[in-house]
Amino acid sequence: MGKQKYYDTALKPERAVLVGVIRQGEKPEETKEYLDELAFLVDTAGGVVANVFTQKMEKPDRSTFVGTGKLEEIRAYVQAEEIDMVVFDDELSPSQLRNIERELQVKVLDRSNLILDIFAGRAQTAQAKTQVELAQLQYLLPRLTRLWTHLERQKGGIGMRGPGETQIESDRRMILEKISLLKSRLQLIDKQNETQRKNRAQLIRVALVGYTNVGKSTIMNMLSKSEVFAENKLFATLDTTVRKVVIENLPFLLSDTVGFIRKLPHHLVECFKSTLDEVREADILIHVVDVSHSSFEDQINVVNETLKELGARDKEMIMVFNKIDAYVTPEIDEFNEEEPRGLTLDEFKRSWMGLHNTPSLFISATKKENLEEFKQLLYDKVKAQHTVRYPYDQLLY
Repeated sequence: MGKQKYYDTALKPERAVLVGVIRQGEKPEETKEYLDELAFLVDTAGGVVANVFTQKMEKPDRSTFVGTGKLEEIRAYVQAEEIDMVVFDDELSPSQLRNIERELQVKVLDRSNLILDIFAGRAQTAQAKTQVELAQLQYLLPRLTRLWTHLERQKGGIGMRGPGETQIESDRRMILEKISLLKSRLQLIDKQNETQRKNRAQLIRVALVGYTNVGKSTIMNMLSKSEVFAENKLFATLDTTVRKVVIENLPFLLSDTVGFIRKLPHHLVECFKSTLDEVREADILIHVVDVSHSSFEDQINVVNETLKELGARDKEMIMVFNKIDAYVTPEIDEFNEEEPRGLTLDEFKRSWMGLHNTPSLFISATKKENLEEFKQLLYDKVKAQHTVRYPYDQLLY
């Protein structure tokens, strides 16, 4: 009897090419940061980045996003290296998507589509799944004609145009009906969640906010002694998690929320506003920052802008600069006098951000550095809010 053969049936990760445009007035290093983040998104989705293409343009081309010469260069590489997909760092219009796919003859995604795909894989609760499906359908609706391009490859186009148009209109009607149904379902879920929040109204509520992958879930696990899922991936947490925390003898509610990100599609923000009700209704916000990230100041601005959009920018806030164990003093070109000198961590702590009116702490959640100081400040802030709300309880704490 011969030896039995075994075949590796595991799916190989899809190989991707990234494409970005350096706009007028934009520095190349800014585009590199955006594309590094896009590469992290591809990695989170399970893909592998094979190459990156960029082009300097005053503004993206209306029909193909990049110039025809650059598109031909990308097509040659895609064919030679057997690339599975091409991912663009900005949202493509339906016509751009259709034209690029026709030219490259390979799967084409934009940043919005990639984020939606990650969200679809991360959603666990009924609310998150409904929100993701709604966002996917809203993204798909103006792009329906792309699904029917196979009709263009059939001969006798005159006889085939009618059924194609009919099918597109039928699909559009079905999608609009499904969108209406999902919105109604979300309203029902929101009412149920609102009832749950009212039942928890007697406790002070604290919400962790911040850019994606800054360590919010690790801090949540540390404070609540729970096992909230945390890993070095973007959007590891998609569903809002609420835990009761007790510091000394003072109980309060702590919620972990979905991380924010640059260029987050507007319709995605709209769909997830109900998830972020915990942020809007919190008494105190803990803004977690990955101080080891080279663009952490830009990330702070993204979070602040998103909080402003949610109507939560003016809430009491604690700034927590996490991952101090991974902080590296930036390397600066000493011959470029216009470029500011890189700050050491101690210098940064004493800088305007460290001494800002907002209370600031510098910790390492994984190494458990400065956690007692963090807990004490959090205790003081919660106690102050509790004393105002329940002055007759103040002798207990």
